[in-house]
Amino acid sequence: MRELTVRSERTEQLIDITSQINDAVQAEGIVSGDCLAYCPHTTAGVLVNEGHDPSVGRDLNGFLTTLVPDGGRWEHAEGNAPAHIKAVLVGTSVWIPIEDGSLALGRWQAVFFAEFDGPRDRHVLLQIRG
Repeated sequence: MRELTVRSERTEQLIDITSQINDAVQAEGIVSGDCLAYCPHTTAGVLVNEGHDPSVGRDLNGFLTTLVPDGGRWEHAEGNAPAHIKAVLVGTSVWIPIEDGSLALGRWQAVFFAEFDGPRDRHVLLQIRG
């Protein structure tokens, strides 16, 4: 298992981690297989979406904030209940096929770490299998 360190700079942020994961796949020497990217945090997640146009990420964050607003009547005492709910909606892991030694993503796809309670130092665990 490999571990990536991700540093968020804002409270909510999508961080493209595609190249870091591809580097780990290549370091393992896997030509064909799959990779699990897993986020071991309760206020963050991992997702695959468009990586070419940054407005897509802004739209996603805006929609999640509309769906799960700050300042709602949340019972969670720490004040970060929206971050926990957004992490559940986004999910904590993705499986990605590996072909020809790199992630088999679609033309516009990228893998993102989704921060909902930053800024923080975070981790993503990778299970790479060939």
